[in-house]
Amino acid sequence: MVNALEEQKSFTIKDKCALASLLTVALHSNLLYLTEVMVVLLKVLMQKNSNMQPKLLLRRTESTVEKLLTNWMSICLYGFVREHVGQHLFLMVSAISQQICKGPVDCVTEKALYTLSEDWLLWQAPDFSSLRLKVLFAVGTDGGVSEPLEVGVLSCDTVEQVKEKILSTFKSKFGFPFSTSPRDACIEYEKNGTFIPLEEVDASSEVIGEVTMLNTLKHYKVGDGETVKVVSKKGHPTVSPQGSVKDDENFSGKYFHLIDPEVDENQRKNPERKKLKVKEVHLTKLLSTKVAVHSFVENLFRAIWGLSDCKAPHAVKYFFDLLDNQADNMKISDPDVLHIWKTNSLPLRFWVNILKNPQFVFDMEKSPHLDGCLSVIAQAFMDCFSLSETQLGKYAPTNKLLYAKEIPKFKQEVKAYYKQIKDQASITDSQLKEFLTIESKHHENEFNEAAALRELYKYIQRYYKQIKEKLEQNGVPVELTEQLQHVKNSFDGQKSCSWD
Repeated sequence: MVNALEEQKSFTIKDKCALASLLTVALHSNLLYLTEVMVVLLKVLMQKNSNMQPKLLLRRTESTVEKLLTNWMSICLYGFVREHVGQHLFLMVSAISQQICKGPVDCVTEKALYTLSEDWLLWQAPDFSSLRLKVLFAVGTDGGVSEPLEVGVLSCDTVEQVKEKILSTFKSKFGFPFSTSPRDACIEYEKNGTFIPLEEVDASSEVIGEVTMLNTLKHYKVGDGETVKVVSKKGHPTVSPQGSVKDDENFSGKYFHLIDPEVDENQRKNPERKKLKVKEVHLTKLLSTKVAVHSFVENLFRAIWGLSDCKAPHAVKYFFDLLDNQADNMKISDPDVLHIWKTNSLPLRFWVNILKNPQFVFDMEKSPHLDGCLSVIAQAFMDCFSLSETQLGKYAPTNKLLYAKEIPKFKQEVKAYYKQIKDQASITDSQLKEFLTIESKHHENEFNEAAALRELYKYIQRYYKQIKEKLEQNGVPVELTEQLQHVKNSFDGQKSCSWD
């Protein structure tokens, strides 16, 4: 069926990815069969590529089986991520987020003083000081307040940033979010015994030309150790009803925070000058952030390519052995080809996806800035698997320069990792069957198989004639053609019963 669909010119790459995901969901309770399907399709793909450049195999997702492999790895390595890698990934992401928050972050552009990415570097950083605020939370409607919570903020933080840090600290301390959503919460500053609402923009805001500067704690003259109160807009009708200025469609055009719009415009007009300035003056800023989070990055990398009890996860060992056997069958003797196949199938196809998208694993939001930092780390991770030696000159990208010292050492660890897996005793058929059966049971009833089958049938219906012809060309038993007809009759019958 898959081969028949892929031969159709109207069957796009998007369709191939959708088909792979539908097959994964429909067969996730029978991983053994899904694995058989994947292996057959993979061998067909490898034979197709044998006369071309074998090093490009699995590098891109241009076939159903490549996406199927990603899904298969995701299911089979779920336990490994949960038990061995998840904690290190969470700690690394948390460390990067905390490091970003330790310095000024421009509320409009999201650029920061502390970052790993030169694209997100706040090169025009203002003077700032760290403040510890005593935060009270309104309780009930009679003016009662909670015990004070100490929250760390910066003098250059906007009102919205202060609110975010308060609610984040609350969640970290108590393990659950504050009862009022950030949108419905308002903060007030105690001055001379009375509480004054703090707003992003008010009559006192500084205006430069046609843009308005967002109010900060420095603007309101809030000092270290002072008290602020969090109240609900709903429960306090006297509180300012002002929504977030970020809701404005032209937010970045009307407002600014730390980056003077005129200076920023000059930088955009002279990008080369900006690049040199960043490299020469601010590379130290990128390095300071890298040093602060490096132990977490290092622990994560080693958790990924470390072997518990000198044994790789069953899925990795099985798949790498499959690649080794295929290379022997295809008379491929170049060791670099095998290294590249393994790199394309595991680090590139699976781990980079996790490194760049921790929100796939955890209940968390990923900001564009955090995404930029994670991209730098993901690139460093892939560089560890590269066979080519990178020559770094003064025009080399900063993300390459950041990890230049560590990459050679990591490359040796990766080569040792691949060798250990190769030297490990092969997984027997019974071990593989037991592993896949257990994994199938772990994820039982997690997906809607019936819905996936309905979606799969839409492809069968669209290309029914071609699939039937393909079956006949391959000389399959009559029973299989009859089964296809039975599937068609079953679905057509359901439609006449108004079953969607």
